[in-house]
Amino acid sequence: MDRYSKIFDKRQREIVLLRGSGCVYKKCAFCDYHFDACADEQANFKLNSEVLSNITGEFGELEVINSGSVFELDKNTLSLIKSLCEDKYINTLHFEAHYLFRSKIKALREQFEGINLKMKLGLETFDYNLRENFLKKGIASKDVKDICNGFDEANFLFGITGQSVESMKNDIALGLENFERICVNIMCENSTPIKPDKAVIKNFLQYIYPLYKDDDRVDILLNNTDFGVGD
Repeated sequence: MDRYSKIFDKRQREIVLLRGSGCVYKKCAFCDYHFDACADEQANFKLNSEVLSNITGEFGELEVINSGSVFELDKNTLSLIKSLCEDKYINTLHFEAHYLFRSKIKALREQFEGINLKMKLGLETFDYNLRENFLKKGIASKDVKDICNGFDEANFLFGITGQSVESMKNDIALGLENFERICVNIMCENSTPIKPDKAVIKNFLQYIYPLYKDDDRVDILLNNTDFGVGD
């Protein structure tokens, strides 16, 4: 499992894949990342400390992900991240969180006062029916502004049955309208029943990818390890 990497394309930053107590939701039909978890906080902190020891601060920007939400990381790991940002002169920090944790974001921003904190939402799509009835994402709201409130960035998932060129373009347009940056993830084969739709992916590569591949506000992961972390 690779847990540290550097992103040189577009917005340069260091990125770490840490381990937390585990996703509290675990109902997303497309996701099996929640297996990367441990209930032992001391063991998690030991692992996370080793991963974070690679941080140099060379870009002044750090992205922290784990197989769930930042709120599932232990308090000692969070304290270490804050200290590293201060010691390594990291001024911009990215965290991810499920929509269910949105009420805790304000307190997290206060905890990391003095650091430009960017919160990323795992949204997957604005299409309510696809998102909730098929992907089981757990975002009950249909109101775009309500969904985006408190978040600066968002993840989208493309390459699944039911998506069209028009729906994917609409997701990107709404994403760029309501978030500072977005990350488009192409569905990859995993252990869940949701499988990549080759026809949808082909349409994405032909009609959408060329439009946004050089857009600094749009990260595109054709493979889920393109950031250099994971396995």
